[in-house]
Amino acid sequence: MSYSFAKCFDPTGARHGIPTFPWRLAPDGYATRRQLRARGLRPGGQPIAGQVLRPRYRRGPLVAYLYRLDCAKPVRPMTPAKRAALAKANLARRTCPACRLDAGYVIPTSLGMCVPCAYPDDEQRAA
Repeated sequence: MSYSFAKCFDPTGARHGIPTFPWRLAPDGYATRRQLRARGLRPGGQPIAGQVLRPRYRRGPLVAYLYRLDCAKPVRPMTPAKRAALAKANLARRTCPACRLDAGYVIPTSLGMCVPCAYPDDEQRAA
């Protein structure tokens, strides 16, 4: 057993406080949030049941929290009001504050405006 595997294997939770397993070696009956979502489930308020650790060179380990599958609840369905609010929020992310037009893509926060407004000289050179 390698040292990095041994650091990440604590099924009783004596060292880390919660049951800990090496990356990709979680027991059956546990899933991460992404895995729950892929099955159409959500944690549903349950506490974290365990974690998987992936050691990294010169940095802290990657951590993914595990939830029990038998306590997971189905994802709430999207309501018409929620769908409308999400569409409105996405439209706001695509609207340029300078020219007030829908850019057709999410405006980068680094620019703060659409590309033609951020670089007006480049558009004249291309024409």
